[in-house]
Order: sequence, then structure tokens, then C-alpha cells
Amino acid sequence: MREFLSHHGIPFTENLVDQDSQALEAFKKTGSRGTPTILVGDEMVIGFDRGRLEQLLGIK
Repeated sequence: MREFLSHHGIPFTENLVDQDSQALEAFKKTGSRGTPTILVGDEMVIGFDRGRLEQLLGIK
């Protein structure tokens, strides 16, 4: 995920739920049960779904 976003010049914030209790609480509030959980605007993508991310981010 990091490599994909960096390769396309997409800025991102990484929250490590296993190392940061605030990140874990925020993750729980999303209702997601999987990682990575990616938020693009109001859209949530669970897991690395390249096609969906490309669509949401407007990249090929």
C-alpha cells in the first residue's frame, strides 16, 4: 500500500493500530474488521483493492 501510494505521489497518513491506541479507537469506530482500511474522502476501502483505489484517486 505504501509503495502504491508513494509511486503515484498520493499523500497519506499511516495509522498503526497495533502501536497507537488512538489509531485503534479510530479504527474501531469505522466498523471495519480488516486492514488495511483506506479512507478516500467519505469512501472506505478494506484491503488493497487496486482497481477501486485507482478509481477513487483518479489514477491509472
